[in-house]
Amino acid sequence: MTNEVDVLIIGGGAAGLAAGLYCARARLDVVLIERMGAGGQLINVDRVENYPGFPDGIAGYELGPLFSQQALDAGLRMEYGEVLRLTPFGAGERHLIETGETDADSFAARAVIVACGSTLARLGIPGESEFEGRGVSYCATCDGEFCRDQPVAVIGGGDSAIDEALYLTGIASHVTVVHRRDAFRAEQVGRERLLAKTNLSVIWNTEPVEITGKDAVDGVRLRSVKDQSTSQLDVAGVFIYTGLRPNTGFLKDVVALDPAGHVITDQRLETSVKGIFAAGDLRQFSASQIAASVGDGVTAAIGAERYIRGPLAR
Repeated sequence: MTNEVDVLIIGGGAAGLAAGLYCARARLDVVLIERMGAGGQLINVDRVENYPGFPDGIAGYELGPLFSQQALDAGLRMEYGEVLRLTPFGAGERHLIETGETDADSFAARAVIVACGSTLARLGIPGESEFEGRGVSYCATCDGEFCRDQPVAVIGGGDSAIDEALYLTGIASHVTVVHRRDAFRAEQVGRERLLAKTNLSVIWNTEPVEITGKDAVDGVRLRSVKDQSTSQLDVAGVFIYTGLRPNTGFLKDVVALDPAGHVITDQRLETSVKGIFAAGDLRQFSASQIAASVGDGVTAAIGAERYIRGPLAR
């Protein structure tokens, strides 16, 4: 069975929910498809301190449902499932979206907003996949308690790595941040707060080459990027935050992607195919911040409305 809608949104994170809110308020017939839970990866964030309107910060698992409830109250319809295929058609025609595990087998939409985000990158080193769930994690708020009062390592130097390392300093006996560069890329406030912690150390210019253990993680083998010397760091957990990979596999040969797989858009966030828009950190040059993703969702929604109703809409 194929359901016909005005706008189909793929992804229920900050970008998708913001797009859904604006499309619903524009009285468009809009459906959002999310494969996991409303809020996306936001629900795994312990604390968000840089989203406007919350001077004391807010937990991601609280902010995500607030986004969702506001969009649903405005009239957004949400389905849970996974988009298997997107087939674009010519300008003015409906694009076909094939799904799994939703009430409809497919949707035909006049406009599509792709906002299915990114997945945390894997290191691809020995021991990583073997010990996932047994000391290797990509979510400190999910798995930090398993390493309470034990030493852990955090791999990475961006905002996510710093935020999760900060969280872990309140749980682990000691946190060692391993970063392949000689300076963090995270925002200054986070750096200052992290480096003030007494149970924290940083190993610069170093990368992991193997995660070791028997039944569970007992350490990580490190290598200097300067002189290639190696060392062993004994830890009970390894938390990995080394970047994001856009969830755009199903868009290959559908819209233009850059070499890293990000969707290429114009300033209206329209892709190389008319009527298909992209929002959030899967698009090229995204700031990969919640506030930026919300702005993307709004921009894409307005673009979709104008595409459907004509350039004089709004």
